[in-house]
Amino acid sequence: MSHHKVNILGTPVSSLTMDELFSDWEAVIQQGQKAQVCITPVNSILAARATARVQTIYKNADYVLCDGVPVKWASEFLGTPIKQRITGLDVLPRVFPFALKNDFSIFLLGASPGVAETLKQVMEAKHPGVQIVGTFVPPFRAVFSQEENEQMIQVINAVRPDILLESLTAPKQDIWIAEHKHLLKVPLSIGIGGAFEVMAGLVPRAPKWMHAAGLEWLYRLIQEPKRMYRRYLIEAPLFIPLILRQKFSK
Repeated sequence: MSHHKVNILGTPVSSLTMDELFSDWEAVIQQGQKAQVCITPVNSILAARATARVQTIYKNADYVLCDGVPVKWASEFLGTPIKQRITGLDVLPRVFPFALKNDFSIFLLGASPGVAETLKQVMEAKHPGVQIVGTFVPPFRAVFSQEENEQMIQVINAVRPDILLESLTAPKQDIWIAEHKHLLKVPLSIGIGGAFEVMAGLVPRAPKWMHAAGLEWLYRLIQEPKRMYRRYLIEAPLFIPLILRQKFSK
């Protein structure tokens, strides 16, 4: 689990290839360890910079993945390039065949009602024999009650999955995992973001050329302007001057 991390505005972002990442995860599960995986776009890094609680979570997380072209660019500009950009939409398609190959089980937590169950059906059809042992959709709210947290922990622990995929907004999903990891009987907990809808076929992903060109953010903004405008048009522009400050303050 030991690997190099790059400081991006105080958040230590993991420098790993996808192959290295999944090799690590295989060892984590087989050895009965516990690991938290955070997938961090620009808005999560800015949230961490603004909130000590979130910053602490990312500093203590086992894996903090580079989700987004601006994060990868920042690492290169700072002279400490991250090996590979790894988004939730890159990780999720690989998780299911990885689990099938290694006889690992998966639990799907979060997303909108019906999404996780649809994803379960789609992945079971695509990867016959994959063990998706449960789904659960918590209520849509900023903070869960103690009873709601206990219910989520109970349904997850009842089936003891090897991999928990949590699809809530970041950094909310990262906070929830960090605060409850010690109670979860799960080796690998991943805050996967909004990838469930895309993998379930409910929301289209950007064309491959846009993804390769680093323009997936533009596609998402066009598709969901009300949801994404703040992230891409208000928060993201703040990132560049902060990176410039980090670079030249040295």
